[in-house]
Formats: sequence, C-alpha cells, structure tokens
Amino acid sequence: MSSTYSPFPHDIAPRRTTSELIKTHAERLALEEHERAQRKRLELEEQRSDVNPPDVRIRTWEKVHGLRMPSDPMHPILDVIAIGTRLTLAQVREEQRTRAALRVARAPSQESGLGGET
Repeated sequence: MSSTYSPFPHDIAPRRTTSELIKTHAERLALEEHERAQRKRLELEEQRSDVNPPDVRIRTWEKVHGLRMPSDPMHPILDVIAIGTRLTLAQVREEQRTRAALRVARAPSQESGLGGET
C-alpha cells in the first residue's frame, strides 16, 4: 500500500505545503495592506487637490478621519482641517457658514412636512 494515499486519486491539482499556505496568506495580507495604503494616498490627494473646491476637500477630510466639521467658528480643529485640506482658515469658516445657512433653509421645509394639518 502506498503512503501517498489520496481520497481523490485522479486529482491533478498540486498539493500545497504548509509553508506555501503561510506564504500565500502573508502575500494576501501584504496585498491588502498595499491596497489600503493606496486608497489612503488617493484620499489624501483628493483632500489636498487644488482642483477640488473647499466643500469637496472638507468632506473628504471628514470621511478620512471619521469626523464632522464642528459648527463653532472658534473650534481648534478648524486649524487642523485647514492644514489637512490646504485651505485657509477663512475658507474653512466660509464652508461652515454655508452649511449653517443650508441647515437653516432646510429647517422650515422639514417642519412643514411634520404634521402640517391644523
């Protein structure tokens, strides 16, 4: 009897050794890490690109960091946002004002749809 018994005697697929499986897993992990680094690099480029307007850059910054820009015009994180997006502090505050104006403009229209029967 042969010591190379296989439950699938006609299987022609090459057998992988444990070291090959580990290498393959390590290679897959390295590829995933490379892809994550590539995505991060692209997001940072988008966040800093002069081609993108301030609102796009700030939204990208928010996405990358998982944070929302605060509405307080004196909040210290605004300096960090300005540096990260290569915008001026004035441009960041202008985006704050634009967002605040949009919230105010939407508020009455949302209230009118919430039970407007009187």
